[in-house]
Parts: sequence; C-alpha cells; structure tokens
Amino acid sequence: MTTIEQVRARVESDARAHGHRLHPDPGFLQGLLEGLQRNEARYGYPACPCRLASGTLEVDRDIICPCDYRDPDVQEFGYCYCALYVRPDVLTRGTPITPIPERRPAAKQARSYAIPAGTPAAQPVGTAITVSATSRLTLWYCQQCGYVCLREEPPYQCPICRAKKELFAPVTLVARG
Repeated sequence: MTTIEQVRARVESDARAHGHRLHPDPGFLQGLLEGLQRNEARYGYPACPCRLASGTLEVDRDIICPCDYRDPDVQEFGYCYCALYVRPDVLTRGTPITPIPERRPAAKQARSYAIPAGTPAAQPVGTAITVSATSRLTLWYCQQCGYVCLREEPPYQCPICRAKKELFAPVTLVARG
C-alpha cells in the first residue's frame, strides 16, 4: 500500500515540475492526500479525491491525479478543481481559493454516477447498487469538491473539502432502457 508520505512526495514532485504549489492549508491538503491514498488503495490508481471514480480505469483515465483538467483550471482560475495544485501568484497575492466550475464533461461524469440495478446498497465500492422507487436514499453531490454519497440527507460537512451541508445538491439520474 502506498503511504501518505509517498503520495505527498509524488504530488509535490509533480507540482514543482509544472511550476505549481500545493494547497496552503495543511489540514485541507492532508484531506486531499488521504483521498488520493484511499482511492489508490481502492482502485489501484490515484483517482482525483474530489470526483467520483467508477473503479474502471478506462472510464477514470481523465481523473487520475493530476487529472486532465488540472492545467486548464490552473491557467484560468489559478488552481485546480479540488485546489490541490495552486499557481504561486495566487498564494503570493493571497487570493481566496473558492469553488470553480467542473470542467469534466457531463457524459464522463454520468458514467461514474450511473447506478445499475441488481445488488443491495451495502456493497463495497465499485459494485452496483439498487435503489427502489420508495427508497429515501438520494445521491448527493458536493458542489465545492465533487464528493458524492448515497444517503437520506447530505452530510453535515463534506469529508473531503469540509464544505457545509448547504453546498450539497441532489444528483438527478436518468433511467436508461
């Protein structure tokens, strides 16, 4: 298993190589590093900690950290979607790091958000989940970092970015077939 120190060394090396810095808040940064470590243990690759991964490498290639969207985000906004990578001038000026628009195409997101029918909801990550028409479970999406969870109510605080409950929105699934 990859250690948190190895994850940190990898992202620091990549940041230096591309002229970026890492998020300045140690607690926030630690949460992102732990998310990368957890995703690498789950899927075998470091899927972005702020997006829902499908567990299928072919579907998730664009969100393996550093994701395909990092450089355009850093160029346009000064930091990437999850704010792991930050442009040095943003830190120097003290510009607040606030949520930015999701650049990942909706069609690619939908492949990760799809919930196929057939198995109980208490399955490990990467397995299908069945939600009955009378279920009170809702797929909630953190609008700040992209974290997704299946619950009756959104969490009080996002476990990834610490956003408050109010920043969660329900995900609307479209039935296929």
